[in-house]
Amino acid sequence: MQRTYKTGPYDARQSRGMSTPPTDAVRFDTKIAVLLRDDLEPWQRLNVTAFLVSGLGATLPEVVGEPYEDADGVGYLPMFRQPVLVFEGAKETLKAAHARALGRALPRAVFTADLFTTGNDRDNRAAVRAVPTAELDLVGLSVYGPRNAVDKVLKGARMHP
Repeated sequence: MQRTYKTGPYDARQSRGMSTPPTDAVRFDTKIAVLLRDDLEPWQRLNVTAFLVSGLGATLPEVVGEPYEDADGVGYLPMFRQPVLVFEGAKETLKAAHARALGRALPRAVFTADLFTTGNDRDNRAAVRAVPTAELDLVGLSVYGPRNAVDKVLKGARMHP
């Protein structure tokens, strides 16, 4: 499925048939995606997603846009320049996606089940470091790269409801 995103915020006037300023469709050559295991609690899904995308913004400056400013000149932090698409899948889907992301050497972040029991970054990194790659109990994966490559990594996953 190909998605086209509009630049600018959603305008409720559009859904009521009122006129809005025209926007140009933007088709990104890259994709930011998060894959979550489908058995997570809602709070876990949100927490895992936030942690996973933080690594992308911190290490890949090209995914971050310019700072925001409102009409009164109050500044806000920059955000990703493109949508973050969230998918879900079974444990096996996540494991296969992880292997494909590694095989394609795409920038990625992982969140394992062990991280729900730690309380800080040092312990999080130690928990991941203690487990061999093939044995990671993955509950989330973020990946960034060319749209085609990310689509192949996510094979078998479905859009998060």
